[in-house]
Amino acid sequence: MEEKEIWQDLFDGKTFNGWTQKNGKADYTIENGEIVGTTKLGEPNSFMCTEEIYGDFILEIEYKVYPKMNSGIQIRSNSYAEYKDHRVHGYQIEIDPSDRAWSAGIYDEARRGWLNNLEDNEAAREAFKQNEWNHCHVEARESSIKTWINGVPAADLKDMMTARGFIALQVHSTKETEPMQIRWRNIRLIDLERSFPVAKSAADQKVSVK
Repeated sequence: MEEKEIWQDLFDGKTFNGWTQKNGKADYTIENGEIVGTTKLGEPNSFMCTEEIYGDFILEIEYKVYPKMNSGIQIRSNSYAEYKDHRVHGYQIEIDPSDRAWSAGIYDEARRGWLNNLEDNEAAREAFKQNEWNHCHVEARESSIKTWINGVPAADLKDMMTARGFIALQVHSTKETEPMQIRWRNIRLIDLERSFPVAKSAADQKVSVK
């Protein structure tokens, strides 16, 4: 089967069918076939999450972010009542328009913090395009998670704390009174194994949430 035949669009460009917002109440809207996330003062981190969960996959997504706004793309992430009262947690592909420029580094949201930053990857840091569309490519295969930003290899992580979870688009909490926006488009995925319905508890998937 050709690759183009097995890509699946995760966003239909018109509705949030197949997606659910969790945690914070930042604004998520749809404009011109793009998901637009807008910060809201006083709200915690917000996540627009797929209703399907995925284990091994190839993910591609494009985004354009306000220069002062931190954000991220969650993969293999989960939300359980027994873990910090439904706090979204798991691997995050960083979106970092600051001078640090760690976009496509891997952070562990609400658990262990940074797992693979881009401190020693100058080429990846320089690949980020300020005020332009950026292309993110992610490959998750068993314990291996690799990322690319605009075609440049970025993070390369070996970790198996969580084998499966949903994909989510983060709008970070903010102390800025002026709203900031991030836009996502062309969200597509190759599922390298069958999809599972979202589990209701950690026990359903038998994965660690420590």
